[in-house]
Amino acid sequence: MRGWRIVVAGALALMAAPLSGCGTPAAHEQAVADLAGQADAAATPRLEWAPCQDKALSKLQCASASVPLDYAQPQGETIELALVRQPATDQSRRIGTLFTAAGGPGGSGLQWASRGEMFPGEIARRFDVVTFDQRGVGRSAPVRCFASPEEQQRVWNGAWIPPLTPEQQTQQARFSADLAAGCAAHSAALLPHLTTVDAARDLDLLRRAVGDRQLTFEGGSYASYLGEVYGALFGDRVRALSLGSMIDPDAYTSDPRAQIVTSAAGTEEVLAEFFRLCERAGQPRCAFAGAGTPATADPVGQIRTDQEPTGGDYLRARDSALLARLRQAPIVVGAGERAYPVTYHQLIVAHTLLLYDAEQGWPALARLLTEVERGEQGDPEAVRTILAQSALPFDFLDSFTAISCADKTFPRDQQQWAELARDLAAQSPTYGAFWSAPMQPCVSWPLPQGGYPQRYAGPWILRSDVPALLFSNQYDPVTPLSAARSAQQALVNARLVVIDGGYGHDTTTDCTRRLRERYLIDQQLPAPGATCEPNGAPFAK
Repeated sequence: MRGWRIVVAGALALMAAPLSGCGTPAAHEQAVADLAGQADAAATPRLEWAPCQDKALSKLQCASASVPLDYAQPQGETIELALVRQPATDQSRRIGTLFTAAGGPGGSGLQWASRGEMFPGEIARRFDVVTFDQRGVGRSAPVRCFASPEEQQRVWNGAWIPPLTPEQQTQQARFSADLAAGCAAHSAALLPHLTTVDAARDLDLLRRAVGDRQLTFEGGSYASYLGEVYGALFGDRVRALSLGSMIDPDAYTSDPRAQIVTSAAGTEEVLAEFFRLCERAGQPRCAFAGAGTPATADPVGQIRTDQEPTGGDYLRARDSALLARLRQAPIVVGAGERAYPVTYHQLIVAHTLLLYDAEQGWPALARLLTEVERGEQGDPEAVRTILAQSALPFDFLDSFTAISCADKTFPRDQQQWAELARDLAAQSPTYGAFWSAPMQPCVSWPLPQGGYPQRYAGPWILRSDVPALLFSNQYDPVTPLSAARSAQQALVNARLVVIDGGYGHDTTTDCTRRLRERYLIDQQLPAPGATCEPNGAPFAK
């Protein structure tokens, strides 16, 4: 596959008129009441918990929940959602259920749960922790876009993310149309019902199913948007919302250009920090530090074999030279039978996804750049291993695309899309094209008759007794701090904690863990303007 490896939270936006901005406040209130009322009319699912049969989930309990396929017909056809539960270890002091969800969209809660204890410490003692695969994902009525895994692999392998040449742009347009047609052919009944509004109403049914009067929820990245939608529709049913790596809900639903520009700017900012901190750490902590072995192509005009390193700017120049060379042709790492060709698309994806994780991803990116720059003298096995860290299953990508296209609005013809892509590339030459290309299938996406009446695009004011608690790293490569500040303004009833000097997409630190526990258990908020410190600096080990 040529370069699509995304866990994005920051994809983009739009397709038909959503239920938002409904004129008068009274009209908006009625629209929200209608959406919530459809969920209220559905039957409460019966959950029969039993030990999970999957070996990776053997310490947890599993159940399934029947929810309406179409909430406009709450007594009609149903689909099954897969859930797992980590029971509270202190049942005598149990508060209730903490729901949590995976990011993406398209991430599997069950897959996340299989990696170990979902929440340790006091939260595990006081809450049953429940996660699930949202509709269209994993084991919950998954999106199907192909007749077979072989066809799925063939079509996805035709993707260019991002396309570089007119020929690749033509191929990318063909891939986008093929993907949209395949999803329409194999998931026709499901596609109109994959908005996050649908997922939020599923979440409310799950709240009812466990017997909680109000929802306690924790989610990051795309799951922060699920929490925002739930809060907008069911604010009076919120006990606590702990959200991290925030999505700006207005940009996500209504302004694709702003969403992409924001994500691209965040990636550029974090990449600059990567180079600065790499050079400061030096070798061996950061493999890319120092003079290196500059690639032949040098678009920056700064790299010479006799030039002394001058800090982060020098590393950026080496990186730019490497990317320029890859735009012309793949670079072969190693020699002989072990040789491995690396493409521009693979490296630009790794640039982004490995920046998500400052502790492990940043050293891996430094090693990757070093080995690719070395060419025939590089280590092909190290390159293979690192690139595999950026790989995502094609099933994830099918779900990601289907949910993104359901939630958002995009140009509906290829010419308009090309104009948008050129505009974004001009705004951010490296990452504008990267962040926009995954959404191109939405141009050809099959619109339900009458559009997506279940969409919601604000306002987002959270009408709960306890404000939401938001977390953001100072440097996040996909949901930057500016998005968190916009989300705080949109929710109004929210408190934001910034991890000063925090890098990456994960907001979990010792400090945020303490604040989250206090909030979820005792509903106590930190003081306005409170900040946290990261556990450590990148390249510290």
